Amino acid sequence: MLVILTAIGAMTGLTIALAILLVIANKKLYVYEDPRIDIVEDMLPHANCGACGFPGCRPFAEALVNSETNPGKCTVSSPDGLDAIAGFLGVDAGSEEKRVARLACAGGKNVARSRAAYTGINTCRAAAQVAGGGKVCSWGCLGLADCEVVCDFDAISMNRFGLPVVDEEKCTACGDCVDICPKDLFSLHAISHRLWVNCKSLASGDEILEYCEVGCTACGRCAMDSENNLIVMENNLPVVDYSKNSNTKKPIQRCPTGAIVWLQPDGSVVKGEESPKVLRKSELPPVSS
Repeated sequence: MLVILTAIGAMTGLTIALAILLVIANKKLYVYEDPRIDIVEDMLPHANCGACGFPGCRPFAEALVNSETNPGKCTVSSPDGLDAIAGFLGVDAGSEEKRVARLACAGGKNVARSRAAYTGINTCRAAAQVAGGGKVCSWGCLGLADCEVVCDFDAISMNRFGLPVVDEEKCTACGDCVDICPKDLFSLHAISHRLWVNCKSLASGDEILEYCEVGCTACGRCAMDSENNLIVMENNLPVVDYSKNSNTKKPIQRCPTGAIVWLQPDGSVVKGEESPKVLRKSELPPVSS
């Protein structure tokens, strides 16, 4: 009986000692968290897209409460939502131009040829491992929709010619399409960047037209027609300096293939006066046929 009572006493004493240690540890190790963080997080869109520069809405809320950034960095929230957060925190909402994903390729099935039909795992990444994917242009979009699949915001859809189309309203600039594309055709740009080079081929000369009717021939007319060195030629491609005023359609007018274009907010594409209009609605046969 004495042994049992001794054991019970020992266990009771140990339990009390551990409880005391836990209380002390809780007080010593407690990290205060501002309750405003939870409130601000609830006011955010919960997209967790990373467009603000933080890995998710929670870290962004923490940075807002700690005055490390401003609400305007969230380009997904509505203006009213940003004003509500700014009012709650007593800060200026600030502003950040919305960014969207841009695709540097216009070589759909109706204007660009393939060497042969690809069969295998139905992803761009898999296809790219097999002779570059079967497309004659080794820089061109493979059209197997990896970008559409990976987009959590339904901002990318494939058109009838196998090219991704980005919905500017839905795009959050999360960068998933940038990471998944094996041809590095996507990049994130300010929504005001309307002057756009719709090609990434490094080839030069009219021979490119044998396998892609809308490819850049590196003629340099757009660079010659641009002012203040807005466009320069690098590695046979026009490069737009968006730090300068790019709000001009002049450089697109003499493009002989329509490789440099003007992107409209509604998703339509404006080509230059001398650029040929693509009328073909059917798929081009492979070069081997």
